[in-house]
Amino acid sequence: MIKSCETRDDAVFVMGFVREMRCRFKVDVWGYNKLLMCLSRFVMIDDMKCVYDEMLSDMIKPDIYTFNTMINAYCKLGNVVEAEFYLSKILQAGMNPDTHTYTSFVLGHCRRKDLDSAFKVFKEMSKKGCQRNVVSYNNLIHGLCEGGRIDEAMELFLGMGDDGCCPNVRSYTILIDVLCGLDRREEALCLLDEMKEKGCEPNVHTYTVLIDGLCKDFKLDEARGLLNVMSEKKLVPNVVTYNTLIDGYCKQGLVDFALDVFDVMESNNCIPNVRTYNELISGFCTIKKVHKAMTLLDKMLERKMSPSDVTFNLLIHGLCKEGEIGSAFRLLKLMEENDLAPDEWTYCTLVDGLCKRGRVEEASTIFSYMKEKGIKVNVAMYTALIDGYCKAEKADVALTLFKKMIEEGCSPNACTYNVLIKGLCKQGKQLEGDRLLEMMPGSGVKPTIESYGILIEQLLKESAFGQAYKVFHLMVSMGHKPDVCIYTSFLVAYYNEEKLKEAEDVMNKMAEAGVMPDVMAYTVMIDGYGRAGLLNRAFDVLKFMVDAGHEPSQYTYSILIKHLSQGGVDLKTEASSINIADVWKVVKYETLLELFDKMVEHRCPLKTNIFSSLTTGLCREGHLEEALRLLDHMQSCGISPGEDIYTSMVNCCCKLKMYEDAARFLDTMLTQGFLPHLESYKLLVCGLYDDGNTEKAKTTFFRLLGCGYNNDEVAWKLLIDGLLKRGLVDRCLELLDIMEKNRFRLSAHTYSLLLDGLDRTDNK
Repeated sequence: MIKSCETRDDAVFVMGFVREMRCRFKVDVWGYNKLLMCLSRFVMIDDMKCVYDEMLSDMIKPDIYTFNTMINAYCKLGNVVEAEFYLSKILQAGMNPDTHTYTSFVLGHCRRKDLDSAFKVFKEMSKKGCQRNVVSYNNLIHGLCEGGRIDEAMELFLGMGDDGCCPNVRSYTILIDVLCGLDRREEALCLLDEMKEKGCEPNVHTYTVLIDGLCKDFKLDEARGLLNVMSEKKLVPNVVTYNTLIDGYCKQGLVDFALDVFDVMESNNCIPNVRTYNELISGFCTIKKVHKAMTLLDKMLERKMSPSDVTFNLLIHGLCKEGEIGSAFRLLKLMEENDLAPDEWTYCTLVDGLCKRGRVEEASTIFSYMKEKGIKVNVAMYTALIDGYCKAEKADVALTLFKKMIEEGCSPNACTYNVLIKGLCKQGKQLEGDRLLEMMPGSGVKPTIESYGILIEQLLKESAFGQAYKVFHLMVSMGHKPDVCIYTSFLVAYYNEEKLKEAEDVMNKMAEAGVMPDVMAYTVMIDGYGRAGLLNRAFDVLKFMVDAGHEPSQYTYSILIKHLSQGGVDLKTEASSINIADVWKVVKYETLLELFDKMVEHRCPLKTNIFSSLTTGLCREGHLEEALRLLDHMQSCGISPGEDIYTSMVNCCCKLKMYEDAARFLDTMLTQGFLPHLESYKLLVCGLYDDGNTEKAKTTFFRLLGCGYNNDEVAWKLLIDGLLKRGLVDRCLELLDIMEKNRFRLSAHTYSLLLDGLDRTDNK
């Protein structure tokens, strides 16, 4: 029974059982030792001490096994002092410490980060006649790796054979793990090969650390391949293995692949844990599909899992990034309802989200509330608020807050200085920005390339090329290599000044420095050639851009369409008749076809990305007819529309009050496995009610309830933000009734919000 303990609760039960046995039977030293070993597995040190004392009170004489078990338990915690007490007991009993005793002390010193003492004990072993074993080596190798002394660990590993000791799977795995963590993955793979050659088969942990290393190296196909190798070798991946691969996919935005791994995980009866869901939630938030992330919150609760503070922080961050500030605050209340206290990062996310939406005064209120409640205000929060004031053109307030930050003992970092310098420059206070830059080194903060870039950009806007180059050379003299952003600032300035040759010189310097253009740099070049009436050159740049693996943005296509609409007119001689912001208002379908022809002519492939960008632009301006023609053209090219295209179509149809068409697009999305945004459903359901089509509205709502959305989010978006904001109380109650009758439960906080909303609407 003692041996079969698998959890801490099992160990507590067995301990109680043994204590009951003591009343009727005498427990011998063997029984006590087994119980101590069981408790040691779960590091239940206080219980072990009690059992040891009970052993003595029963007049049972401890043996070397007893003392070694106690020593090992304390050493696991790094409590060498207490372990030495039991070492003294060994000596008092006339016994000699053995290999297990010394090996535990090696572990204990390593856990305390006292590697010199660990080495000392390790060396003493042979002097005391104790043969060092593989565990002795592994403990010290692991300690050295943890302490960053990898070369010494490797040397120790290589010397194992001279000591008559063969490395085992743990020896190799420790080193493979640390080498992967240090980006020395080729060495790690060499160790794997050596391991196999010596007949030491990798275990689940070995493969897991290799999968982690490959994921960090963006070699996801190879990582997935190792999962298949494990199956071939009849090794059963555990939840950590699956989580590692899921996290790797999610960090690259490949959530569909992560979901495939999740399905494999469940089919192999490996139960996902909170971390699994957190990684998927993070992945969905990364690709701006927070509505899908929210569905996972419901799945966690259905499985009786308790979401962690990390779960809520990820979702709140995702909502804030998508501008869903109201939903983020509602989720904050749900977090508290789940007995989780918001931390500094929760509030920091909300402050940053509000500031990015221009709601800096609300952000300031939260900031003050935190200080009143004694919640730590960190540098990230100060930086977000300073940035918010700068963007609201209140640089003086930002500067006051900056000074207050320093007075309160919160040291600004480079990012804090940069946002303030940028804010001051934008308001024409460049001298103050210069002073801040000069102040940075004296405050222990090294100016970054962005610090110099802000000043360079501002000087170039004022056509002060000479001064900009002075700052540029100062930056280089300080050891900074100019990046793509710096070069792009010069490109923009030269193109604005119609200095094409100088801009091309900058491009040549970039190439010489080995700096690759990004999407913005390429787009600036395209615009520059377009302004000069050199459309073929502009499309050549587009080709370079695509070949370099960059997806052109909607802004890139807007620039091209603008210049095509003007017929490639040289803007040096003729002013532009189209503002870039108005491109999608005046674009003609024929111009889009011309864009496609030009792209084909320059061997630029037509991909989903271009159709998505163009459709979004057209739909935003209500050009549904052109968008539908574009959709037909796309499908005739054998390209399937993605979720973004359908979403744009639905929203455009609703904007034009073509609700039947919107409903058909939503049905198509569901048929093709897409989960529409709740915003689309809100527009459609509210529109159907406005149009008097009550039954269709209810049918649409009922159908969405079966799609797996988070129930609270459905109520927030459709009932509160949709119907109640329009004053449609009866309709809101009608849909709430549908939810309740079909057992779609809401949180207490959501019910409270609904009641408040109903009261306010009734009062109006």
